[in-house]
Amino acid sequence: MDVRCTSIEDVRSRIDHIDQNLVALLAQRGQLVAQAATFKKTSDDVRAPARVEQVIAKVRAIASDTGASPDVVERVYRAMIAAFIDEELKLHAALSRE
Repeated sequence: MDVRCTSIEDVRSRIDHIDQNLVALLAQRGQLVAQAATFKKTSDDVRAPARVEQVIAKVRAIASDTGASPDVVERVYRAMIAAFIDEELKLHAALSRE
């Protein structure tokens, strides 16, 4: 998608709109991660390194197909996945104590 802006204000406004959508999508992803914790038996199941690599390969391909930088997308996803794993581990531990 080739978006042409006419001013820095236009650029910032469009970025703000994208950020609004990204945060809403992160909230949805977080809700699904919380649900996933209920299906996992161990903390190793939560960490799931093979699944992480599967997701990374998938999003790198999506990045290539959409004109995004695969390296940037990978870095963002690795940070996001690490944060979600931390949250899921806390939830999983709490569920295990119940």
